[in-house]
Amino acid sequence: MTVSTGIWILIVVIGVLVGLTGGFFGARHYMQNYLKQNPPISEEMLRSMMMQMGQRPSEKKLHQMLNSMKAASKNDNNK
Repeated sequence: MTVSTGIWILIVVIGVLVGLTGGFFGARHYMQNYLKQNPPISEEMLRSMMMQMGQRPSEKKLHQMLNSMKAASKNDNNK
């Protein structure tokens, strides 16, 4: 029993579409859970960390640290 080429192509296309859709939703679910467990550092979190270390952070110092953390993150992502 042989199956025509058109049916094989249809099966492959459907398989690719199902795989892409499943991969998209799986990755989305994974990232949502990851961000719930590891939220990105905000200005308030950084301020409270610095105060716990005994520093009185100024706005300038906070923005400098946030910018340096963002720059370091971009450098890590480019490597």
